Amino acid sequence: MPQKTSQIDSYVKLSEAIKAGEVGRLYILHGPERYLLERGIVDFRAHICPDGISSFNYRRFEGKSLSIDEIEDAVNTLPMFAERTLIEIHDFDVFSSANRERMRDVFSDLPDYVCLVFSYDTLEFKPDGRAKINKEILGLACTLEFVVQDSQKLVKWIMRHFKDAGRGISPADAEHLAFITGGLMNTLHSEIEKVAAYSRSEIVSRKDIDAVVTPTLDAVSYKLADAIVNREHKQAVLLLDELFQMREAPHKLIYSISLKMRQLLAARVCLEHKLSKRDLMEMCSIRHDFQASKLIGIAGKSTVSDIRKKVLACSKTALELNSTSEPEARMIELLARLALG
Repeated sequence: MPQKTSQIDSYVKLSEAIKAGEVGRLYILHGPERYLLERGIVDFRAHICPDGISSFNYRRFEGKSLSIDEIEDAVNTLPMFAERTLIEIHDFDVFSSANRERMRDVFSDLPDYVCLVFSYDTLEFKPDGRAKINKEILGLACTLEFVVQDSQKLVKWIMRHFKDAGRGISPADAEHLAFITGGLMNTLHSEIEKVAAYSRSEIVSRKDIDAVVTPTLDAVSYKLADAIVNREHKQAVLLLDELFQMREAPHKLIYSISLKMRQLLAARVCLEHKLSKRDLMEMCSIRHDFQASKLIGIAGKSTVSDIRKKVLACSKTALELNSTSEPEARMIELLARLALG
């Protein structure tokens, strides 16, 4: 019976299965790392449809307007001049109460010549594991979750792609690029191309990266937290202005800043109790080593009491934003409170 593959090794195990010719009949692909997920789909196509996706033995459907009758018709269509057919279905709610019983029946009787691949992107993959029928469906499929890669793998991947673009980059600057982009490969791929085209030297510098890469809201929030704790008031004001320039909703800004302060408090508590970086990552659902390292470095410059005051100040501002017509003014006031605290 198919099993759920380890999160970390999803793409590796899928690649190994394809190379060994051990491709099953039913797959469910999901997770935030779209780059690897889409690479997996491309590998399915190359293996099952070597003549290309224009062949008779390839079908792709978008789930929003798809009926189960159409899925059954595709599944029951015999391959032509080939051993198997590939059917891709994107963002179809297999686990909805309206679909799951019939889908279980379809999955239970898939012919050997079919490779049926469900991919989740805009539709959230979150089946209720308590429901018996959902467990039955998942038991019939090979479910692969494509997660954000750890920092070590990302740094190697970034360095390899810069090399392919005719440029070099240090591990430290590769980690910086991963940090300010959020660490997703799809984003990194386009940013690597941009930086490589911009740089005029063989070795890409941090200056090159910062000149052309727009940091994520999360990355700027880390920088702001660092500036606040270091009492670098001018830098903090510049970073707050940078957040305003992103034109994000004020509630999203305060959420991001508040989250960083809460994570900072957790990091300080970890230091107080001699807990590890891994403990902090699990406690705060932090994806990357370098994000946790950044928090621990900032937390080491302050006290539990000081950071707690900043967390409370963020909470007060978040409440005030619900009733103010001047959200930017409230955010500036928050910055003053944090600086004075």
